[in-house]
Order: sequence, then C-alpha cells, then structure tokens
Amino acid sequence: MASTSDFRNGLCIEFNHDIYQIVEFQHVKPGKGAAFVRTKLKSIRTGKVIDNTFNSGVKVTTCRIEKRNYQFLFKDDFGFNLMDNETFEQIAVPEEQVENPDLIKDGQEVFLKYYVEKDQILGVELPQFVQLEVTYSEPGLKGDTATNATKPATLETGAEIQVPLFVNEGDVLKIDTTTRSYVERVKK
Repeated sequence: MASTSDFRNGLCIEFNHDIYQIVEFQHVKPGKGAAFVRTKLKSIRTGKVIDNTFNSGVKVTTCRIEKRNYQFLFKDDFGFNLMDNETFEQIAVPEEQVENPDLIKDGQEVFLKYYVEKDQILGVELPQFVQLEVTYSEPGLKGDTATNATKPATLETGAEIQVPLFVNEGDVLKIDTTTRSYVERVKK
C-alpha cells in the first residue's frame, strides 16, 4: 500500500480493476479546500491513457511489474513464441498481448511485462527503436522535396509505414516503435 505522497512517474498501481502506470502527476494545494493529486494513468494491458484526480492521502495498492528480456523465435497457431535469454525456457504469448506485432522480426530482443504478485504475463513490448529493411517502395520523384512529402514503404516484416521520398528498396531504416514512424536510414 502507498499513499498519494508516494506517487512518482513509472509507479504501477491497481485502480478500477486494472493495472495502471503513473505517467504524470501533480500535487495541487488550492487556497481554499483540501489538497489533491492530478494524474495521468496508462493502462498496462490496453495502453489507454486516462486522467484521474485523487484526494490527498488516499491509499492505493501498488503492483510490482517486471520487464524481462526475451528473444522472439517464431509465430505459429499458439501465438508468438519467445525464449528467456537466461534459462532458455520457451513460452507462447497470444498475438493480442503483443505491442506492434508487425514490427517484430525473428531473433529480435523483446521485453515481457510480468505481474509478479499474480504470476501473470501482461504483454510483450518492443524496444523503442528497431532496424528493418525496406522490401518495397515506389521510386521518389526528383526535385519533389520542397515539402516534407512521404510515401508508403513495406518493411521486411510486412508492416507498412510512411517514409521520406529518398528512401529506396534495400535501405535499412530505424523505426520508432511507439509512434510507428521513420527516424533515419542506417548504414549497412
């Protein structure tokens, strides 16, 4: 148990029959009335962000969520098969628990979010940046760079994202997994 004075960014709490991570909080002490804490909470299971206000001093239940390093092996009828890098134990995680499943390639490192108290897998998270090769992209037109024009490109995993006009087939790109956007070209 913790109170609102223990709030910090990244703290995981049980709230409304779900597990939320505190993204942002602010203690407010108005001139008139009781103090309160304004928060932004992100659901660990769904990723949905909500705003909530807690009265000052309210007790909340904290949760211990671990991120464990796993390696993605392959996908089959049971879901995404992952291997623990330390024990070499393999598990299958359903596709709906995987964040951005179309950006994962074989052999890639991923993070398994694990709820320790209830011995439960909450989901699979990718690193912030991944490097993927472009398998298909229309050629860009020369001289059409006056604006930040983009075009669709298909990556080696089958995902489609918007890229600048100068990107060609065979280029390796750095992709931000949180926004699913192009960051830069990577030298081979």
